[in-house]
Amino acid sequence: MAAFTDKIIIITGASDGIGAELARQLAMQRARLVLAARRTVELEAIAEECRAAGAECLTVPTDVADQAQCAALVDAAVARFGGIDVLVANAGVSGHARLDQVTDLGWYERMMRVNLFGTLWCCHAALPHLKARRGLIVGVSSLAGKIGIPGRTAYSASKFAMAGLLEALRSELVEDGVGVTIVYPGVVATRIRYHGFGADGAPAGRSALDERGMMSVETCARQMIEAMTHRRRELVMTAKGKLGLWLKLIAPGLVERMARRTLVAETEMSD
Repeated sequence: MAAFTDKIIIITGASDGIGAELARQLAMQRARLVLAARRTVELEAIAEECRAAGAECLTVPTDVADQAQCAALVDAAVARFGGIDVLVANAGVSGHARLDQVTDLGWYERMMRVNLFGTLWCCHAALPHLKARRGLIVGVSSLAGKIGIPGRTAYSASKFAMAGLLEALRSELVEDGVGVTIVYPGVVATRIRYHGFGADGAPAGRSALDERGMMSVETCARQMIEAMTHRRRELVMTAKGKLGLWLKLIAPGLVERMARRTLVAETEMSD
C-alpha cells in the first residue's frame, strides 16, 4: 500500500498546473481527494482523470480569497470523508511589476488575500481535523519567498509572509503531531505567470521570466510527494535555488546584483 492510499487530501488550486498534476499522481496511489479551485469546468475534468485512475474524488468550487469559502471547503471534505489527513495549500496568484510602475495597489491586496490569507484560512479551518489524525500541512511557496526578487514586490511579500506563517505554525503544532512541509519551487512549466497581475492589475498575458530550463509539473509533483511522504520540513527544488540560498547567507550583495541583472534581462526581453 502506498503512503497516501486512502488518505484524505485537500488540494487547493487543483484545476491546473502543480495542483492538477499533484492530484493525478496521488490518484495513482488511490488517495481520497478533495479538489478545490475557482474554475469549475477545468476542476471537474481533473477530477474525472483522478476517478479513472481509481481515486475517490470530491470537487468543491472555492475561491480561497474568501474566508467563508475556505471554511466551506473543509466542511465539505469532512462531511464526505470524515476527516482530513493532508491539506495542500497550493492556490496562488502571481504578479510582475516594479513598485514605482504601480498606480493602484488594489491587486497587491488581492494577492495577499489569495497567497497568504487563503493559506491561513484553510489551515485555521482544517486544524482540528488535522490534529485528530496527526496530519500534514503542505504549503506551496516559491523561491521568491526566500529571496526578494526585483519586479516581484507583491509576490515576494506574499510568499515570504506565507512561509513565515507556516514556519511559526509548525512550531505550534509539534506537540499535536501535525507536520508542516513548505515547498519552494523554481520556475515550473505552468500558466500562473500568464494569468498573474501586470503593473496595471490586468492579467499579464505573458511570462516576464526566462523560462529556459524550467521544471515540468510532473517532476515538481514527484518531488512534492516524496517530501510529503517523509514529512520533510521544507523542499527547495532546484540546485540553482539551493545555491542562491547559500550565497544569500555569505554574500547577500552578490545575490542582489544577480537578481538585478535578471530584471534587466527580463526588461530587454519584453521590449
